[in-house]
Amino acid sequence: MATILVAEDEKNIRDIIAEYMRKGGHRCLTADDGVDALAILKSQSVDALILDVIMPHLDGLSVCRIARERGNMPIVILTAKSEEEDKLKGYAYGADDYMTKPFSPRVLLAKVNALLRRASFSPGEVLGAGKIALNPGSRQAFVDGQEISLTHTEFEMLRLFMENPGRTFTRDQLLDQIWGYDFAGTTRTVDVHMKNLRQKLGSEGKHLVTLIRSGYKFEAAV
Repeated sequence: MATILVAEDEKNIRDIIAEYMRKGGHRCLTADDGVDALAILKSQSVDALILDVIMPHLDGLSVCRIARERGNMPIVILTAKSEEEDKLKGYAYGADDYMTKPFSPRVLLAKVNALLRRASFSPGEVLGAGKIALNPGSRQAFVDGQEISLTHTEFEMLRLFMENPGRTFTRDQLLDQIWGYDFAGTTRTVDVHMKNLRQKLGSEGKHLVTLIRSGYKFEAAV
C-alpha cells in the first residue's frame, strides 16, 4: 500500500480521485490548495503525488518544483490545458506524467500504479560509467561521489541507458519503455527530459549522445 497525496481544489474531482486510489489499495491524503499540499509533504511520508495545476494560494507547478527538490517520488500533473507547451512546462518542473481534464480515474490509477511499480523495482547491482554511479536498489545517483537529485523519470531513463550502453533508442522507443505504450505525449517530451538529465549530470552528460534523426544512446567511454 502506497501513500498518495491528491492536491485538487475542486472537491468533486478530489473525492473521485481519492475514492479510486483507495479502491486501488492505497492510502490517500488530500489537499485543496498548494500551501496545504506542501504542509502535508513536510509532515508526512508520501509515495506519489497527484497535482492539479490551477489551485489557490500556490499553483501545482510550483508545488511540483518544490516537491521534486525534496525527493524523486512519482508526480502526475492534472490540468485543463491541453497545449503541448503546457505539458512540456510540467515536465520541465519535474513531473513524471500528465493527464488532461476530463480524464478517466481508472486510467489515472493505472498510471500511478505503473509509476509506483517502476519506483519499487530494485535489482541489486550498482551501475557505473565514468564518474556516474547508479544504485537501482536505493534509487540513488552519484556523479564523482556526489549524490544528485533525479526525478523518477530521469532515473529510469538513465538506468535504461546505463543498462544498454551503446544501444540507440529512438524517441518513440523511449516513450514506450519509460512512459508506457498508452502515453499521449509527443517525442518532444523525451528531448525535455534528456536536456534536464544532461544538466544534472554536468560534465558527465557527455555520455548521453544525440544521434541526428535517430535518437539517443549512452556511450560508457567518451
